[in-house]
Amino acid sequence: MDSLTFESDDLGETEEFLSHAYARMRIGSTTPAAGTARVHRESTSSFSVDEIDLNFEMSYSVNPLGRICLCVVHEGTVQDHAFRGVRDSFVPGDTVLFAPDDLPYAGRICNARYNITMLDPGLLDQVAASSGARPAEPVRLTGHRPRSQAAGDRLRATIFYLRDHVLADPDGAAEPLIVSAAGQLLAANVLAAFPRTARTDPTARDRGDARPDTLRRAVAYMDDHADQPITLADMAAAVHVTIRTLQYAFRRHLDTTPMAYLRRVRLAHAHRDLLAADPHSGVTVAAVAARWGFTHPGRFASLYRDAHGTSPADTLRG
Repeated sequence: MDSLTFESDDLGETEEFLSHAYARMRIGSTTPAAGTARVHRESTSSFSVDEIDLNFEMSYSVNPLGRICLCVVHEGTVQDHAFRGVRDSFVPGDTVLFAPDDLPYAGRICNARYNITMLDPGLLDQVAASSGARPAEPVRLTGHRPRSQAAGDRLRATIFYLRDHVLADPDGAAEPLIVSAAGQLLAANVLAAFPRTARTDPTARDRGDARPDTLRRAVAYMDDHADQPITLADMAAAVHVTIRTLQYAFRRHLDTTPMAYLRRVRLAHAHRDLLAADPHSGVTVAAVAARWGFTHPGRFASLYRDAHGTSPADTLRG
């Protein structure tokens, strides 16, 4: 995880920083001497979360970012925000698609404090594939506002959870499985929040290839790579079938999904680690959970109890 903080009341310095941190842009202001720009970023390899405070009016014109860009407005307004086919203004409480990855955009920040969250568009394809979309057809978001207030609220809560819990914990954010799970959680909520394109229909060949030997190879791959941030696409490639075939095999033979089965495998590894650990050596339940990709202690304890009939703390104590 990387962090950066920027603060300046010089418009030229601010433009240079923003061009480096986002994409090449031009900014302007009628009152630059009266205001200060403050930016704090926490980032991983697949997503970043920025808190920005501009206590002056600033216009912007930005080149394509190459990343999906989301905005949550805390205070102030964003006026005349525009990219191809869209012109809108945003107020406190709005959670919006600020810009697609491949389009330039422009507008005005008006004495605003807001959050910018960016993610790799490839994450959308990975997560959509996990639910059955064709990986050969990249997912595109077709609207800049969420489908509903509830969908926007869930996405905003996810962004704040990543900011306040995952990225705020340096030890957890250093675990590859946690970072991978956090990125997929963010992408899943983006896909759920916004209108999008995706196709989910399995083919006859997918159904035909979903044989027991396909399942056995996939399970073996999970067992061997459970400590790595593997995706559904990785599993399918390893056993030389499509993602839809893999999903169909797990549903047909085990009545579950590949990712749910992988979670079961990781729970088993965590169980073995807790059994083997010396409780007086400083090993904690939280550290073991983080190693196997479980970021929420309460959720881990619940899943663990369901799987093993006892709490992880009791297992560690022997």
